[in-house]
Amino acid sequence: MFSLFNGARGKDKEAYIIPRSVQQTIPIRRIWPDGIFLSGNKHTKCFRFSDINYALSADNDKNATLDDYGAVVNSLESGCNAKITVINRRCYLSDIKDNLLLDYEGDGLDRYRDEYNDILINKATGSSSIVRERILTLSVMKQDIDAARVYFNRIGAELTAKFKRLGSRCTELDANARLRLLHEFYRKGEEDFYSFNINEAARYGHDFRDYICPDRFSFKINHFEMGSRFGRVMFIKDFANRIGDDFFAELSGLGANMMLTIDIIPVSTEDAIKEAEKRMLGVETNIANWQRRQNQNNNFSAAIPYDMDLQRAEARAFIDDIVAYDQRMFLCTILIMHTADTLEQLDIDSDAIKGAARQRLCQIAALNTQQLDGMNAALPIGASKLEARRTLNTESLTIFAPFCAQEISMRGGVYYGINTVSNNLIIADRKQLQNGNSMIFGVSGSGKSVMAKQEIIKLTLSTNDDIIIIDPEREYPKLVGALGGEVINISSTSPNHINAMDINASYGDSKNPLILKTEFLLTLCAQFMNHPPTEGQRSIIDRCAGIVYHPYIQSKYTTDPPTLSDFHEELLRFKEPEAADLALAIEIFAKGSLSTFAKRTNCDVHNRLICYDILDLGDSLMPVGMLVVLDSIINRITKNRAQGKNTFIFIDEIYLLMRHQYSANFIHDLWKRVRKYGAFCTGITQNVGDMLRSQTARNMLSNSEFLIMLNQSTPDRDELTSLLGLSPNQLSHITDAEVGHGLLKVGSSIVPFSNKFPKETELYRLITTKIDEVER
Repeated sequence: MFSLFNGARGKDKEAYIIPRSVQQTIPIRRIWPDGIFLSGNKHTKCFRFSDINYALSADNDKNATLDDYGAVVNSLESGCNAKITVINRRCYLSDIKDNLLLDYEGDGLDRYRDEYNDILINKATGSSSIVRERILTLSVMKQDIDAARVYFNRIGAELTAKFKRLGSRCTELDANARLRLLHEFYRKGEEDFYSFNINEAARYGHDFRDYICPDRFSFKINHFEMGSRFGRVMFIKDFANRIGDDFFAELSGLGANMMLTIDIIPVSTEDAIKEAEKRMLGVETNIANWQRRQNQNNNFSAAIPYDMDLQRAEARAFIDDIVAYDQRMFLCTILIMHTADTLEQLDIDSDAIKGAARQRLCQIAALNTQQLDGMNAALPIGASKLEARRTLNTESLTIFAPFCAQEISMRGGVYYGINTVSNNLIIADRKQLQNGNSMIFGVSGSGKSVMAKQEIIKLTLSTNDDIIIIDPEREYPKLVGALGGEVINISSTSPNHINAMDINASYGDSKNPLILKTEFLLTLCAQFMNHPPTEGQRSIIDRCAGIVYHPYIQSKYTTDPPTLSDFHEELLRFKEPEAADLALAIEIFAKGSLSTFAKRTNCDVHNRLICYDILDLGDSLMPVGMLVVLDSIINRITKNRAQGKNTFIFIDEIYLLMRHQYSANFIHDLWKRVRKYGAFCTGITQNVGDMLRSQTARNMLSNSEFLIMLNQSTPDRDELTSLLGLSPNQLSHITDAEVGHGLLKVGSSIVPFSNKFPKETELYRLITTKIDEVER
């Protein structure tokens, strides 16, 4: 083992230099802007890679993931050392306040902001508040920076492709990002004060280490002091015969500020085979000597002792792994470095780490008198002077896969609950997704509308975005009224009216507004007649629209727009029989009992929070009413885009609208088009099956990167499994789930969540739909 280690190290050895200052404890000699550092006599480069949903995967998917991770490990070339570092950093309350809490506006809604902030603080206090980063550091000896740069560019492209196959995103770190990582470790609590410009530092002759080093270092026998903090570096001394693949996840989940590092030296296949054959020869020699002693005692039938037979089997298996099963040999050290504010807390955390290891039949010990070398080996720098190494093959090394569960934390996003795997806050921002459309699924009473209302509250209180709600069950008026919004009741007898002919200069984006409005009128007339208009009728509708809109457009949209009554009257002036048929078909909607959309708009459609209450729309008026409402929304979002504003549309019980052909097609077009208008649609429904019965709804679902899945019925779970490829572990989170529990899909990430809104709050009384909790 020792000779193999020396062979693998080769020219890696360097003279030991006693540091004479805090800066000299940082073993980096030179840096380049692209992130290549010179540490000792090696050039080093760091890559950040994202977590994947390993813990929730099915067993066969886990095996496939380990195989793909094994391919990443096997791609490490001999002569290129590697470190895989998992950085656990506790997120303090000050970070949460800066990134999550709502600012007060003095607009009469600050009491809700204050209550919302208290809820977020309580949620954050109860969560683990651990931010995890995964860093791969490569170290290689090259003659100059140009040769090192060519090597890292090649290996970086290979790593990106291999991690992509894992479902993980791998990115290179430049010099500033690498120094920021070190600054966060050396100067804990001063993360916001990091400031370094490599060009200015070079111009003035400043040492880059001055910008990141702590105020002082003191290295004791089994711990170190860094500024006002305490730290300890430990290593896994003895391994169990079998270690579960969740060992790393369990250690990183203990909640301490720590770095878990696997220091890896790849061994060439030739050297590995020589070492394996040497081991085999030693085992066979021991067995032969034992048999010789037994023969000398006339014991010719003695069986080989179990331990020797086991050693022979293991040695043969090791050779087979290397020769026949594409396994590599690695020399590894697994380090755990953790820090705390006090020495007492440090000892408590050390005992917790050792206890977790003992449960896995592993032993962890502190690096006595080697704390400085251990610290530099644990950091993503590339340095390593430790020689406490263990021989592992590819399969054994992949057991320590640094994957657990994906985290969703987007700066400036909306709080959606707690990740039930990592116990961290889920903060997502639909604006940052490629397509921010959303669907919320769940059986009745699972918490669908509560999830939607929480997002509405956050958007209303923290942005200037417009929010539009289509409410078929009258669940939102109380909340909308409390937040200063406008509730528009739509029915044949309602005093609220929306003009179906409303149009603005931005309608249809940069195109001629009249062209798109005419297309809408064609659809509306088709609904009036219960069949598509004939070619002659289409021409008449087009001609009539141009006539009635001409004065309004000529005034540059400053006069009153025409109404359906004006459109009907103009049709009566046409002499064609097709015009008479059209006029007769729309008469009831233009002059008769269903003429609510033929009157001028008399409600505040410019309020930034609008709820269209369509509960009282009868069956006869529902299809027409939905077309008018949706067209009004198109008016709004095109106008908002011209003003640089975002629009969020929430459609509750969306399956009711999908039952009608024309409104379903209109919603489908809206779903596809709104992204370019800076708008985001949300559909809320009880059953996935209702949405997937038509290809139109399937297309809408495929154009939604944000899905909230609450408790599901058995048929709907089957549909979701087929659609999203959910694993049994993931399905368990939407099977008989509690209210507010389920799965959240954000882009390609799927995480389980729990979202319990505190009942003793005024906001809860505004969003609850339970009869016994609703204030009358």
